[in-house]
Amino acid sequence: FGISGTNAHVIIEQAPAAAPSPAAAVPAPAADAVLPWPLSGATPQALRGQAEALLRRLDTLPHEDLATAGRTLATGRAALEHRAVVVGGTAEELASGLRALVDGSAGRGVVVGSVRTGKTAFLFTG
Repeated sequence: FGISGTNAHVIIEQAPAAAPSPAAAVPAPAADAVLPWPLSGATPQALRGQAEALLRRLDTLPHEDLATAGRTLATGRAALEHRAVVVGGTAEELASGLRALVDGSAGRGVVVGSVRTGKTAFLFTG
């Protein structure tokens, strides 16, 4: 009962099922596209181990899957403290960068860094 003494009933029916939408096709990268492959590890050794594992897996990937692998590395893995990005347009360029990362040497298309600890800040707005 409401305050005014009115009684009301509402019958709600389940909404009609929506037709499944077709999966959005991911466009294939251009033949000369440069692909970033981000890697991370808790330690520098773990980062090199990740690069070594990717280097072994790279031989079995067709060229069409290089962009998908890069997207998975960027969105499907945690970003840990020690990080690197290997950039290349072909499997050979990516392999060269991964080898340089495994060897601990500077390579073309390889950027290495680590996370710096942030500082606490306080904001007084009034």
